Amino acid sequence: MSIQIYCLKKNFDTQKAERFFKERRVPYQLLDLKKHKLGARELQLFARRLGAENLIDRKNPEAISHPAAHTDDAQYILDTLAEYPRFLRTPIVRCGEQVALGADEAAWAEWIKKGVQ
Repeated sequence: MSIQIYCLKKNFDTQKAERFFKERRVPYQLLDLKKHKLGARELQLFARRLGAENLIDRKNPEAISHPAAHTDDAQYILDTLAEYPRFLRTPIVRCGEQVALGADEAAWAEWIKKGVQ
C-alpha cells in the first residue's frame, strides 16, 4: 500500500508532508488535483473519514462565497467538490482506507509504525 498526497498547489503543509515521507524513505505519490480528477469513491472515502463539511477550504474566499460552504448537506458538499475541486482543503494524505487532512504528522507516524508502506 502506498501513500498518496492530494494537493492543489505546493503550499507549506504539502511540502511538510512530502518532506516527512522523504525523510523516512516512505514512497509516496503526489496527485495534483488540477490534473487528477477525484472520483466519487475517493470523495466518499474522504467524507466518511474526515466529514464532508471539513473538506471545504474555509480560507478560500471563492469557496466561502459558494452555498456549499454554508450547509450541512453532505451530498451537496460532495457534489460541489466534485465539480469544483479547487474548493478542497489540502493536502489530503491517504494510505489505503486511512485519510488525514493537513499536516497531521501524528497520523502519518502511526501509519508508518503499523508498517503500512
